[in-house]
Amino acid sequence: MSQLYAIAIGSNRPHGRFGRPPQVVEAAIARLDRDFSLFDAAPILINKAHGPAGRDFANSVALVESDLEPLELLSRLKGIECDFGRRPGRRWGARVLDLDIVDWTGGPWRSRTLRIPHPAAADRAFVIAPLAAIAPGWQLAAPLYARHFAHRLARRRPRR
Repeated sequence: MSQLYAIAIGSNRPHGRFGRPPQVVEAAIARLDRDFSLFDAAPILINKAHGPAGRDFANSVALVESDLEPLELLSRLKGIECDFGRRPGRRWGARVLDLDIVDWTGGPWRSRTLRIPHPAAADRAFVIAPLAAIAPGWQLAAPLYARHFAHRLARRRPRR
């Protein structure tokens, strides 16, 4: 049975063929469209790096439709990261491409290596803002939707 998945996309290292991080994210969206059925993709945002990653990130969220189960999809996403030159390294470090399953229409799901919805998604503006831009009614945690989390995160930011 086909499910809709919300996939977070991030890059903060240039790629030899695709260019700077925003172009890497564009190329990743095109790859998701080629490998799966792309439903929609959010505009690309530039965000400050968290932790020791150093460089700013280009981020987006794509909605893809797939018949794959979550662990199968995760394996395919890790293969795409590898195709883009991502190598295992330090957690929170710089990366050419990062693809994470944020949520899916199949409901809560958990294994040893994957939790859906992503446990930190609601606290990450670089995930929630793009998701709310294309799917404001996406329900992350009943009764709250992506638009609610985006509003909460926007209120937390210091105003200048």
